[in-house]
Amino acid sequence: MRPTFDDLDLHPQLVTNLTALEHLFPTQVQQQAIPLALTQTNLLIEAPTGTGKTAAYLLPALQHLIDFPRRHQGPPRILVLVPTRELASQVADYGKQLAAGTHVNVGAITGGETYEQHDALLGNRCDLLVATPGRLMEYLDGKIYDPEGIEMLILDEADRMLDMGFAPAMNKIAAAAPHRKQTLLLSATLEGEGVSRFAEGVMEDPEIVQVDAPRREAGKILHYYYLADHLEHKIALLEHFLGQPEVTQCIVFVRTRDKLDALSSRLDADGFAHVKLRGELEQSVRQNALNRFKSGAVKLMVATDVAARGIDIPSVSHVIQFDLPRSAELYVHRAGRTARAGKKGIAINLVEAHDAPLLAKVERYLGETIDRRVVDSLRPQHKAPKAPVKAKKKEPAKAPAKVDGPKDKKRHRDTKNKGKPKWAQKREE
Repeated sequence: MRPTFDDLDLHPQLVTNLTALEHLFPTQVQQQAIPLALTQTNLLIEAPTGTGKTAAYLLPALQHLIDFPRRHQGPPRILVLVPTRELASQVADYGKQLAAGTHVNVGAITGGETYEQHDALLGNRCDLLVATPGRLMEYLDGKIYDPEGIEMLILDEADRMLDMGFAPAMNKIAAAAPHRKQTLLLSATLEGEGVSRFAEGVMEDPEIVQVDAPRREAGKILHYYYLADHLEHKIALLEHFLGQPEVTQCIVFVRTRDKLDALSSRLDADGFAHVKLRGELEQSVRQNALNRFKSGAVKLMVATDVAARGIDIPSVSHVIQFDLPRSAELYVHRAGRTARAGKKGIAINLVEAHDAPLLAKVERYLGETIDRRVVDSLRPQHKAPKAPVKAKKKEPAKAPAKVDGPKDKKRHRDTKNKGKPKWAQKREE
Protein backbone atom coordinates (compact mmCIF):
# COMPACT_ATOMS: atom_id res chain seq x y z
CA MET A 1 0.00 0.00 0.00
CA ARG A 2 1.34 3.43 -0.97
CA PRO A 3 2.36 5.51 2.11
CA THR A 4 0.67 8.83 2.82
CA PHE A 5 1.73 11.90 4.82
CA ASP A 6 -0.44 10.60 7.67
CA ASP A 7 2.10 7.79 8.04
CA LEU A 8 4.96 10.25 8.70
CA ASP A 9 3.82 11.39 12.16
CA LEU A 10 3.20 14.97 11.06
CA HIS A 11 0.85 17.45 12.73
CA PRO A 12 -2.71 17.18 11.33
CA GLN A 13 -2.66 20.82 10.21
CA LEU A 14 0.44 20.17 8.10
CA VAL A 15 -1.27 17.19 6.47
CA THR A 16 -4.38 19.32 5.85
CA ASN A 17 -2.26 21.97 4.17
CA LEU A 18 -0.50 19.38 2.03
CA THR A 19 -3.87 18.03 0.92
CA ALA A 20 -5.01 21.55 0.00
CA LEU A 21 -1.89 21.81 -2.18
CA GLU A 22 -2.80 18.42 -3.74
CA HIS A 23 0.30 16.80 -2.27
CA LEU A 24 -1.22 13.50 -1.22
CA PHE A 25 1.69 11.06 -1.23
CA PRO A 26 5.26 11.63 -0.05
CA THR A 27 8.03 11.25 -2.61
CA GLN A 28 10.94 8.90 -2.10
CA VAL A 29 13.21 11.55 -0.58
CA GLN A 30 10.41 12.68 1.75
CA GLN A 31 9.75 9.11 2.90
CA GLN A 32 13.44 8.62 3.72
CA ALA A 33 14.41 12.03 5.08
CA ILE A 34 11.41 13.17 7.15
CA PRO A 35 11.42 10.34 9.76
CA LEU A 36 15.16 10.81 10.30
CA ALA A 37 14.90 14.59 10.46
CA LEU A 38 12.14 14.36 13.07
CA THR A 39 14.62 12.62 15.40
CA GLN A 40 17.01 15.60 15.15
CA THR A 41 19.52 13.59 13.13
CA ASN A 42 22.07 15.45 11.02
CA LEU A 43 21.40 14.63 7.37
CA LEU A 44 23.30 14.74 4.09
CA ILE A 45 20.65 14.53 1.39
CA GLU A 46 21.51 13.91 -2.25
CA ALA A 47 18.46 14.46 -4.44
CA PRO A 48 18.04 15.86 -7.96
CA THR A 49 15.59 18.60 -8.83
CA GLY A 50 11.93 17.67 -8.98
CA THR A 51 12.06 15.02 -6.25
CA GLY A 52 10.31 17.05 -3.53
CA LYS A 53 13.35 17.89 -1.43
CA THR A 54 11.98 21.29 -0.31
CA ALA A 55 9.13 19.66 1.60
CA ALA A 56 11.60 17.03 2.85
CA TYR A 57 13.25 19.68 5.01
CA LEU A 58 10.42 22.20 5.54
CA LEU A 59 7.99 19.67 7.01
CA PRO A 60 10.29 18.44 9.81
CA ALA A 61 11.39 22.04 10.46
CA LEU A 62 7.77 23.16 10.86
CA GLN A 63 6.98 20.09 12.96
CA HIS A 64 9.83 21.00 15.32
CA LEU A 65 8.45 24.52 15.75
CA ILE A 66 4.95 23.17 16.41
CA ASP A 67 6.17 20.55 18.90
CA PHE A 68 8.39 23.01 20.78
CA PRO A 69 6.67 26.42 20.68
CA ARG A 70 8.70 29.36 21.94
CA ARG A 71 7.82 30.80 25.34
CA HIS A 72 8.91 34.33 24.52
CA GLN A 73 9.30 36.32 21.35
CA GLY A 74 12.75 36.26 19.83
CA PRO A 75 14.83 35.95 16.67
CA PRO A 76 14.43 33.12 14.10
CA ARG A 77 14.93 29.60 15.41
CA ILE A 78 15.41 27.84 12.07
CA LEU A 79 17.61 29.19 9.27
CA VAL A 80 17.45 27.99 5.65
CA LEU A 81 20.25 29.15 3.34
CA VAL A 82 19.66 29.02 -0.42
CA PRO A 83 21.77 30.29 -3.35
CA THR A 84 19.43 32.74 -5.12
CA ARG A 85 16.78 35.36 -4.43
CA GLU A 86 14.23 33.52 -6.55
CA LEU A 87 14.68 30.30 -4.62
CA ALA A 88 14.53 32.13 -1.29
CA SER A 89 11.21 33.75 -2.21
CA GLN A 90 9.71 30.50 -3.44
CA VAL A 91 10.87 28.43 -0.45
CA ALA A 92 9.44 31.07 1.89
CA ASP A 93 6.14 31.18 -0.02
CA TYR A 94 5.88 27.39 0.10
CA GLY A 95 6.75 27.42 3.80
CA LYS A 96 3.94 29.90 4.47
CA GLN A 97 1.48 27.65 2.64
CA LEU A 98 2.58 24.62 4.66
CA ALA A 99 2.43 26.59 7.93
CA ALA A 100 -1.04 28.05 7.33
CA GLY A 101 -3.27 27.68 10.40
CA THR A 102 -0.33 27.25 12.81
CA HIS A 103 1.48 29.74 15.02
CA VAL A 104 4.64 29.51 12.87
CA ASN A 105 5.82 32.60 10.98
CA VAL A 106 7.99 32.23 7.87
CA GLY A 107 10.00 35.01 6.21
CA ALA A 108 12.75 35.62 3.63
CA ILE A 109 15.79 37.90 3.48
CA THR A 110 17.53 38.53 0.15
CA GLY A 111 19.57 41.16 -1.59
CA GLY A 112 17.87 44.09 -3.27
CA GLU A 113 15.77 44.95 -0.21
CA THR A 114 16.34 47.48 2.55
CA TYR A 115 17.22 46.78 6.16
CA GLU A 116 13.91 48.33 7.22
CA GLN A 117 12.13 45.55 5.33
CA HIS A 118 14.17 42.93 7.20
CA ASP A 119 14.27 44.49 10.66
CA ALA A 120 11.13 42.75 11.92
CA LEU A 121 12.22 39.37 10.53
CA LEU A 122 15.57 39.59 12.30
CA GLY A 123 13.87 40.69 15.50
CA ASN A 124 10.88 38.80 16.82
CA ARG A 125 8.38 38.27 14.03
CA CYS A 126 9.85 35.22 12.32
CA ASP A 127 10.33 31.61 13.40
CA LEU A 128 11.71 30.14 10.17
CA LEU A 129 13.97 32.39 8.10
CA VAL A 130 14.99 31.71 4.49
CA ALA A 131 17.99 33.76 3.35
CA THR A 132 20.77 34.07 0.80
CA PRO A 133 24.29 33.87 2.31
CA GLY A 134 25.54 37.16 0.89
CA ARG A 135 22.86 39.38 2.40
CA LEU A 136 22.83 37.54 5.72
CA MET A 137 26.60 38.03 6.00
CA GLU A 138 26.13 41.79 5.65
CA TYR A 139 23.94 41.74 8.76
CA LEU A 140 26.28 39.35 10.56
CA ASP A 141 29.36 41.47 9.85
CA GLY A 142 27.44 44.63 10.75
CA LYS A 143 26.40 43.03 14.07
CA ILE A 144 22.77 43.57 13.11
CA TYR A 145 21.98 39.87 13.29
CA ASP A 146 23.25 37.14 15.62
CA PRO A 147 22.32 33.53 14.67
CA GLU A 148 23.43 32.13 18.05
CA GLY A 149 19.87 31.06 18.87
CA ILE A 150 19.43 28.98 15.69
CA GLU A 151 18.23 25.46 16.56
CA MET A 152 18.26 23.98 13.04
CA LEU A 153 20.47 25.02 10.10
CA ILE A 154 19.40 23.92 6.62
CA LEU A 155 21.72 24.35 3.62
CA ASP A 156 19.68 23.86 0.45
CA GLU A 157 21.50 23.39 -2.87
CA ALA A 158 24.81 23.46 -1.02
CA ASP A 159 26.71 22.44 -4.15
CA ARG A 160 25.38 25.48 -5.97
CA MET A 161 26.27 27.83 -3.09
CA LEU A 162 29.80 26.43 -3.01
CA ASP A 163 30.12 26.89 -6.79
CA MET A 164 29.02 30.50 -6.35
CA GLY A 165 31.83 31.16 -3.86
CA PHE A 166 29.70 31.26 -0.70
CA ALA A 167 31.84 28.75 1.25
CA PRO A 168 33.41 31.39 3.58
CA ALA A 169 29.99 32.91 4.35
CA MET A 170 28.40 29.51 4.93
CA ASN A 171 31.21 28.46 7.28
CA LYS A 172 31.00 31.72 9.21
CA ILE A 173 27.22 31.52 9.57
CA ALA A 174 27.44 27.88 10.73
CA ALA A 175 30.16 28.78 13.25
CA ALA A 176 27.98 31.62 14.59
CA ALA A 177 25.20 29.11 15.42
CA PRO A 178 27.11 26.71 17.72
CA HIS A 179 24.12 25.63 19.83
CA ARG A 180 22.02 24.26 16.99
CA LYS A 181 20.61 20.79 17.54
CA GLN A 182 20.56 19.74 13.90
CA THR A 183 22.05 20.47 10.47
CA LEU A 184 20.60 19.38 7.13
CA LEU A 185 22.63 19.72 3.93
CA LEU A 186 20.97 19.13 0.57
CA SER A 187 22.81 18.82 -2.71
CA ALA A 188 22.15 17.58 -6.22
CA THR A 189 25.30 15.51 -5.87
CA LEU A 190 27.58 14.45 -3.04
CA GLU A 191 30.37 13.45 -5.42
CA GLY A 192 33.66 15.26 -5.35
CA GLU A 193 35.63 16.65 -2.44
CA GLY A 194 33.98 20.08 -2.27
CA VAL A 195 30.65 19.19 -0.67
CA SER A 196 32.11 16.36 1.43
CA ARG A 197 34.90 18.51 2.83
CA PHE A 198 32.49 21.34 3.63
CA ALA A 199 30.03 18.95 5.30
CA GLU A 200 32.75 17.58 7.56
CA GLY A 201 33.34 21.07 8.90
CA VAL A 202 29.72 21.94 9.73
CA MET A 203 28.13 18.68 10.93
CA GLU A 204 28.96 15.57 12.95
CA ASP A 205 28.02 11.98 12.15
CA PRO A 206 25.38 12.71 9.51
CA GLU A 207 23.09 10.08 8.07
CA ILE A 208 23.20 9.99 4.26
CA VAL A 209 20.03 9.94 2.19
CA GLN A 210 20.59 9.39 -1.53
CA VAL A 211 17.72 9.44 -3.99
CA ASP A 212 17.78 9.13 -7.76
CA ALA A 213 15.09 10.72 -9.86
CA PRO A 214 12.45 8.02 -10.16
CA ARG A 215 11.80 6.73 -13.67
CA ARG A 216 8.25 8.00 -13.61
CA GLU A 217 9.60 11.51 -12.84
CA ALA A 218 12.38 11.37 -15.43
CA GLY A 219 9.94 10.09 -18.04
CA LYS A 220 7.74 13.15 -17.64
CA ILE A 221 10.24 15.26 -19.63
CA LEU A 222 10.61 14.55 -23.33
CA HIS A 223 13.98 15.66 -24.71
CA TYR A 224 14.49 16.63 -28.38
CA TYR A 225 17.15 18.44 -30.35
CA TYR A 226 17.01 20.38 -33.60
CA LEU A 227 20.12 21.03 -35.64
CA ALA A 228 20.78 24.68 -36.52
CA ASP A 229 23.20 25.78 -39.25
CA HIS A 230 23.95 29.19 -37.72
CA LEU A 231 22.57 31.87 -35.40
CA GLU A 232 19.85 33.12 -37.79
CA HIS A 233 18.67 29.56 -38.35
CA LYS A 234 18.56 29.03 -34.59
CA ILE A 235 16.47 32.18 -34.08
CA ALA A 236 14.10 31.08 -36.84
CA LEU A 237 13.64 27.71 -35.11
CA LEU A 238 13.04 29.40 -31.77
CA GLU A 239 10.39 31.74 -33.17
CA HIS A 240 8.73 28.81 -34.94
CA PHE A 241 8.29 26.99 -31.61
CA LEU A 242 7.11 30.12 -29.81
CA GLY A 243 4.32 30.39 -32.34
CA GLN A 244 2.98 26.90 -31.69
CA PRO A 245 -0.28 26.68 -29.67
CA GLU A 246 1.00 23.85 -27.47
CA VAL A 247 3.78 26.11 -26.14
CA THR A 248 1.64 27.69 -23.43
CA GLN A 249 4.41 28.83 -21.10
CA CYS A 250 8.08 28.66 -21.97
CA ILE A 251 11.51 29.44 -20.50
CA VAL A 252 14.34 30.02 -22.99
CA PHE A 253 17.84 29.64 -21.54
CA VAL A 254 20.92 31.42 -22.85
CA ARG A 255 24.43 31.16 -21.51
CA THR A 256 25.51 34.79 -21.01
CA ARG A 257 24.02 38.16 -20.15
CA ASP A 258 25.16 39.64 -23.49
CA LYS A 259 23.40 36.89 -25.42
CA LEU A 260 20.28 37.41 -23.34
CA ASP A 261 20.19 41.11 -24.16
CA ALA A 262 20.79 40.47 -27.87
CA LEU A 263 18.10 37.78 -28.07
CA SER A 264 15.67 39.92 -26.06
CA SER A 265 16.13 42.82 -28.50
CA ARG A 266 15.52 40.51 -31.45
CA LEU A 267 12.36 39.05 -29.90
CA ASP A 268 11.10 42.55 -29.17
CA ALA A 269 11.69 43.55 -32.80
CA ASP A 270 9.88 40.44 -34.05
CA GLY A 271 6.86 41.02 -31.79
CA PHE A 272 7.32 38.31 -29.15
CA ALA A 273 6.25 39.62 -25.75
CA HIS A 274 8.48 38.32 -22.98
CA VAL A 275 10.22 39.04 -19.71
CA LYS A 276 13.90 38.48 -19.02
CA LEU A 277 15.63 37.32 -15.88
CA ARG A 278 19.33 37.60 -15.14
CA GLY A 279 21.70 38.55 -12.35
CA GLU A 280 22.18 42.05 -10.99
CA LEU A 281 18.62 43.18 -11.59
CA GLU A 282 16.89 45.31 -9.00
CA GLN A 283 14.76 43.12 -6.75
CA SER A 284 11.59 44.97 -7.72
CA VAL A 285 12.35 44.43 -11.42
CA ARG A 286 13.08 40.74 -10.89
CA GLN A 287 9.95 40.21 -8.84
CA ASN A 288 7.83 42.04 -11.38
CA ALA A 289 9.18 39.83 -14.17
CA LEU A 290 8.45 36.66 -12.18
CA ASN A 291 4.97 37.85 -11.26
CA ARG A 292 4.08 38.63 -14.88
CA PHE A 293 5.34 35.24 -15.97
CA LYS A 294 3.63 33.33 -13.14
CA SER A 295 0.32 35.08 -13.71
CA GLY A 296 0.36 34.28 -17.43
CA ALA A 297 0.48 37.95 -18.45
CA VAL A 298 3.36 36.86 -20.70
CA LYS A 299 4.03 33.28 -21.71
CA LEU A 300 7.75 33.64 -22.42
CA MET A 301 10.73 34.17 -20.13
CA VAL A 302 14.30 34.48 -21.41
CA ALA A 303 16.81 33.72 -18.68
CA THR A 304 20.42 33.07 -17.86
CA ASP A 305 21.42 30.30 -15.48
CA VAL A 306 20.71 32.48 -12.46
CA ALA A 307 17.13 31.28 -12.91
CA ALA A 308 17.93 27.65 -13.63
CA ARG A 309 17.40 26.78 -9.99
CA GLY A 310 14.58 27.99 -7.86
CA ILE A 311 11.86 28.72 -10.40
CA ASP A 312 8.93 26.52 -9.45
CA ILE A 313 6.03 27.34 -11.76
CA PRO A 314 3.78 24.32 -12.38
CA SER A 315 2.45 25.56 -15.72
CA VAL A 316 5.75 25.72 -17.66
CA SER A 317 5.11 23.52 -20.70
CA HIS A 318 8.44 23.90 -22.52
CA VAL A 319 12.06 24.65 -21.76
CA ILE A 320 14.14 25.67 -24.78
CA GLN A 321 17.92 25.58 -24.55
CA PHE A 322 18.93 28.32 -26.98
CA ASP A 323 22.48 27.69 -25.74
CA LEU A 324 23.44 24.32 -24.32
CA PRO A 325 25.02 24.69 -20.86
CA ARG A 326 28.62 23.73 -20.19
CA SER A 327 27.71 21.01 -17.69
CA ALA A 328 25.23 18.15 -17.86
CA GLU A 329 24.14 18.81 -14.27
CA LEU A 330 23.08 22.32 -15.22
CA TYR A 331 21.17 20.92 -18.19
CA VAL A 332 19.14 18.77 -15.81
CA HIS A 333 18.37 21.73 -13.58
CA ARG A 334 17.28 23.81 -16.55
CA ALA A 335 15.11 21.06 -18.00
CA GLY A 336 13.63 20.46 -14.55
CA ARG A 337 11.81 23.81 -14.73
CA THR A 338 9.14 21.98 -16.74
CA ALA A 339 7.16 18.85 -15.79
CA ARG A 340 6.39 20.21 -12.32
CA ALA A 341 3.54 19.19 -10.02
CA GLY A 342 2.96 15.87 -11.78
CA LYS A 343 2.65 17.35 -15.27
CA LYS A 344 4.60 16.43 -18.39
CA GLY A 345 6.98 18.78 -20.15
CA ILE A 346 9.22 19.13 -23.18
CA ALA A 347 12.87 20.17 -23.33
CA ILE A 348 13.94 21.42 -26.77
CA ASN A 349 17.62 21.89 -27.59
CA LEU A 350 18.84 24.07 -30.47
CA VAL A 351 22.19 22.60 -31.42
CA GLU A 352 24.89 23.99 -33.69
CA ALA A 353 27.84 21.92 -34.94
CA HIS A 354 30.14 23.09 -32.16
CA ASP A 355 27.60 21.89 -29.55
CA ALA A 356 28.02 18.20 -30.46
CA PRO A 357 30.41 17.41 -27.56
CA LEU A 358 28.07 19.12 -25.08
CA LEU A 359 25.07 17.19 -26.41
CA ALA A 360 26.99 13.92 -26.07
CA LYS A 361 27.91 14.83 -22.50
CA VAL A 362 24.25 15.43 -21.65
CA GLU A 363 23.20 12.11 -23.23
CA ARG A 364 25.79 10.23 -21.19
CA TYR A 365 24.58 11.91 -18.01
CA LEU A 366 20.91 11.19 -18.76
CA GLY A 367 21.69 7.63 -19.83
CA GLU A 368 19.60 8.03 -22.96
CA THR A 369 19.87 9.23 -26.53
CA ILE A 370 18.12 12.52 -27.24
CA ASP A 371 15.93 12.22 -30.33
CA ARG A 372 16.71 14.46 -33.27
CA ARG A 373 13.76 16.18 -34.95
CA VAL A 374 13.34 18.42 -37.99
CA VAL A 375 10.96 21.25 -38.87
CA ASP A 376 10.16 20.70 -42.56
CA SER A 377 10.22 24.38 -43.46
CA LEU A 378 13.49 24.91 -41.56
CA ARG A 379 15.54 21.88 -42.50
CA PRO A 380 19.27 22.26 -41.81
CA GLN A 381 21.60 22.34 -44.80
CA HIS A 382 24.41 20.53 -43.02
CA LYS A 383 24.61 17.03 -41.66
CA ALA A 384 24.58 16.45 -37.94
CA PRO A 385 28.18 16.34 -36.68
CA LYS A 386 29.37 13.34 -34.79
CA ALA A 387 30.56 13.87 -31.28
CA PRO A 388 34.26 13.15 -30.89
CA VAL A 389 34.96 9.74 -29.45
CA LYS A 390 37.44 9.68 -26.64
CA ALA A 391 40.46 7.64 -27.63
CA LYS A 392 41.20 4.74 -25.37
CA LYS A 393 44.41 5.00 -23.45
CA LYS A 394 47.06 2.62 -24.74
CA GLU A 395 48.46 0.33 -22.14
CA PRO A 396 52.22 0.64 -21.81
CA ALA A 397 54.19 -2.20 -23.37
CA LYS A 398 55.19 -4.83 -20.87
CA ALA A 399 58.86 -5.17 -20.18
CA PRO A 400 60.32 -8.59 -20.97
CA ALA A 401 60.36 -10.94 -18.02
CA LYS A 402 63.67 -11.10 -16.20
CA VAL A 403 65.47 -14.44 -16.30
CA ASP A 404 67.65 -15.41 -13.40
CA GLY A 405 71.16 -16.64 -14.11
CA PRO A 406 73.61 -15.99 -16.93
CA LYS A 407 72.35 -15.83 -20.47
CA ASP A 408 73.94 -17.80 -23.33
CA LYS A 409 74.67 -15.41 -26.13
CA LYS A 410 73.50 -16.68 -29.49
CA ARG A 411 75.25 -15.09 -32.40
CA HIS A 412 73.61 -14.81 -35.77
CA ARG A 413 76.50 -16.43 -37.54
CA ASP A 414 76.28 -19.47 -35.28
CA THR A 415 72.79 -20.26 -36.63
CA LYS A 416 74.04 -20.63 -40.16
CA ASN A 417 76.01 -23.50 -41.73
CA LYS A 418 77.47 -21.32 -44.41
CA GLY A 419 81.18 -20.86 -43.95
CA LYS A 420 81.51 -23.46 -41.18
CA PRO A 421 83.93 -26.35 -41.56
CA LYS A 422 82.46 -29.83 -42.01
CA TRP A 423 83.59 -31.02 -38.55
CA ALA A 424 81.72 -28.11 -36.92
CA GLN A 425 78.56 -28.82 -38.92
CA LYS A 426 78.67 -32.53 -37.96
CA ARG A 427 79.14 -31.67 -34.27
CA GLU A 428 76.03 -29.53 -34.26
CA GLU A 429 74.04 -32.30 -35.91
